[in-house]
Amino acid sequence: MAEAGENGEAGRVFGQRVLRTEDSGLLTGGATFVDDIRLPDIAHAVFVRSPHPHALIQSINVVDAMSAEGVFAVYTLDDFRPHLTATRLPTSLPDPNQSPTTSPGVLADGEVTHVGEAIAIVVADTRHRAEDAAALVEIDYEILSSVSDCRAAVTPDAPLVHSELENNIAVNRSVEYGDCDTAFAEAAHVFRETLWQHKGAAQSLECRGVLAKFDEQEDLLTVWSSTQVPHRVRVLVAGLLGLDDPKVRIVAPAVGGGFGPKFLMYPEDTAIALAARLLSQPVKWIEDRREYFSATAHERDQFWDLEVAVDEAGHLLGVRGSMIHDQGAFSQVAVNLPYNAATNVSGLYRLPNYQFEWTVAATNKISASAVRGAGYPQGNFAMERLLDRVARELGLDRAEVRRRNLISPADMPYTSPLKSRDGANIVLDSGDFIAGQDKLLDLIDYEGFPSRQKAALSDGRYLGIGIGNYTKGTGRGPFESAIVRIKPSGQITVATGASEQGQGIIHSLAQICAEALGVNPEAVSVTGGDTSAVSIGMGTFASRQAVTAGTSVHVAATELRNKALKIGAHMLEAAEEDLELVDGTVRVRGVPEMAVPLGKIAHAVAGTPGFALPFGIEPGMEAEHNFMPEGLAYCSGSQAAEVEVDVETGGVTILRYIAVQDSGTRINPMIVDGQMQGGIVHGMGNALFERLHHDENGQPLTTSLDQYLLPTATGVPSIALHYDDTACTKNPLGIKGVGEGGTVPVPGVIISAVENALSPFGIFVDRCPIEPMHLVELILAAQQ
Repeated sequence: MAEAGENGEAGRVFGQRVLRTEDSGLLTGGATFVDDIRLPDIAHAVFVRSPHPHALIQSINVVDAMSAEGVFAVYTLDDFRPHLTATRLPTSLPDPNQSPTTSPGVLADGEVTHVGEAIAIVVADTRHRAEDAAALVEIDYEILSSVSDCRAAVTPDAPLVHSELENNIAVNRSVEYGDCDTAFAEAAHVFRETLWQHKGAAQSLECRGVLAKFDEQEDLLTVWSSTQVPHRVRVLVAGLLGLDDPKVRIVAPAVGGGFGPKFLMYPEDTAIALAARLLSQPVKWIEDRREYFSATAHERDQFWDLEVAVDEAGHLLGVRGSMIHDQGAFSQVAVNLPYNAATNVSGLYRLPNYQFEWTVAATNKISASAVRGAGYPQGNFAMERLLDRVARELGLDRAEVRRRNLISPADMPYTSPLKSRDGANIVLDSGDFIAGQDKLLDLIDYEGFPSRQKAALSDGRYLGIGIGNYTKGTGRGPFESAIVRIKPSGQITVATGASEQGQGIIHSLAQICAEALGVNPEAVSVTGGDTSAVSIGMGTFASRQAVTAGTSVHVAATELRNKALKIGAHMLEAAEEDLELVDGTVRVRGVPEMAVPLGKIAHAVAGTPGFALPFGIEPGMEAEHNFMPEGLAYCSGSQAAEVEVDVETGGVTILRYIAVQDSGTRINPMIVDGQMQGGIVHGMGNALFERLHHDENGQPLTTSLDQYLLPTATGVPSIALHYDDTACTKNPLGIKGVGEGGTVPVPGVIISAVENALSPFGIFVDRCPIEPMHLVELILAAQQ
């Protein structure tokens, strides 16, 4: 058993810094990713993709490609059409006003609307031969006008992204409460800001990949996919191919990072599955990095126009404004990103009046998707920029302005007038946000910073400090599944719809189960990401699995624990209250030799043909639970950064970074630390480096990692993590998710610090990332 540690008592495994059992394979190259799977007679697929942002397809000639050496097949949509129930993928999160045309096709149907859209698939005996043959596919295009800027896309005379639609507005929505008109009319001060949050990418270590095999004898189609949502992929593939769900098995093996884009349904999952079925041999497609830049969904461009009303003391009276959100060519999840952004503007702050409208615009670029934070970082950035503006205009300290507007402990639980996109009230049920900020300020020596800044400036160095507060909804439903079994052999297994993406959920679930059954986590075998292990599941998104799957495992394992004690009481002829579960045995307290192993207990209720079960107990040692959360579990925290800006080059060096986080009850503090560090570094990239450039027509200009900058080990400081945890009241374990929270405030924190460093120049930063070239332009303009 683990030793005593954070969040746990001596002898417990829940709450301990226990090494993850899955790490050995990942660190030594023993883990199996999609591309590691070897099957006999495997074929390799390459997609022919559009080089144009917008064009009609006049004809496709595959004769030369079909005759190339090693080629098994070349498929277009016309070849696939007789085998499909529909030619377009179903929308993941449908909106009643969306056109079905805005969902991508299995392959292009007469029109391409972004560079990288799949038109045909070539299958050959090697990847190289498939690539050579793909180059021989001749496509006659009629080039059409295209639009890249979402602001231009919503104008009346903009080129249409989809020829058959009337305009490029996919969705228009608003949210409001209170009386903004009165609040602004009576406010002592009103300030306006315009903000630009650029398009970026998730950049998982592993790009996407799909391998499919059709077994004619079993009439079973097995698909290995680097997806976050295996059960949803099964529904998609089975539905489009006209198969019963049990005839399709989806497996997510080791996945080298999901971060949101692998939550979407993609044409490749269906196309590769159908190709394998038609050829009756395994077919594999592995996305390369260049392909990733134009074929995998990325983040958003968002343009915000905001006004904030405050009183003389800087108390928020209201915020109103609008935003244009660039969704790209397709809108499988058109609502969630801007909705999350709009409803997270208030965050941890009291905002009496609010009025906000957003427009989702189609452009001739790859689709936008949720990326770590799913809109929360964008809403947080908007509010934190407004608060910095209020502080600057009123001559107040930035931390003091935030303190005056933070929701106080006396207000908890705090029910916001806003609702999350699933219709549930936004309820912050626990936490002390003011104490969290105060702790952060002490840790970074906020009061001592002005003297440090002054001393540095005298040496020609420009130091800055920034802070920010945030919340993130986690544990999104509707449910997650878990089946816990104790077998007659003594083996303990957990099957769940949760899916491992490298974040440690498999080991976390083992810890929860082990805690209930009195064993080491190593004694628990957890299977996730495999639709054959459990019939239903939701998968990885919205920092949800620890809350949902964790609670399901806890409830199911506790049920088995109680059953084991009841059976053990009969077998040991002892009272249940005198028994305990330790090291995989039910034993009498104080008399360890009076014990019966869990395997023997399972055997006792496994049943013998023709004989009644003993003790009048239900057969088997198996329990299933599907936890359905009532509302989101909100993690929260405060973060601060000290930076140095090189005014000659625009380079930003992060000198110190500190975070104070409330993640509720931590299952494994070591995993929480890793998730927080990873999330913060992800946010650093969003703030300083990561941007996808396109020309005015939508042609990608960023197509490799030498053009798309990411944070590196040499540029990231040691991140100091501190915790002020309060248990969530919405699940029995008190868990709040942690996978995305660390990312949410980072852009606002760092941009605030950069702006503070450049305060001698009077510079205001209205965008992220703040690229070095733009910083230099601002500095030069200020010096003129």
